[in-house]
Amino acid sequence: MARPFTPKIVTANALLEGDVIYLSASDTWVRALSDAALFDTQEVAEERLAFAAKDGMVVGAYLVDAVAGENGPEPTHFREDFRRTGPSNHNHGKQAEL
Repeated sequence: MARPFTPKIVTANALLEGDVIYLSASDTWVRALSDAALFDTQEVAEERLAFAAKDGMVVGAYLVDAVAGENGPEPTHFREDFRRTGPSNHNHGKQAEL
């Protein structure tokens, strides 16, 4: 039995900086998860992933399960929640802003 669909966001890493990035509703890459587009159907999510994978400025694009939150999409898995804060080896970048 197939699992029921859950809303998705598209994430990847910026090729030059290595930053975690997210696809927005305007098909641009943003660095804040709260600005990511949340896709409500499997067809649209897969279409946007295919679009993102063709962008030569990103690597490793994939879909992430998410839910609508008070301030935008929120990941449902701890890995993605951890990933959005940036590298864990130093207190710099996104981690310094928290």
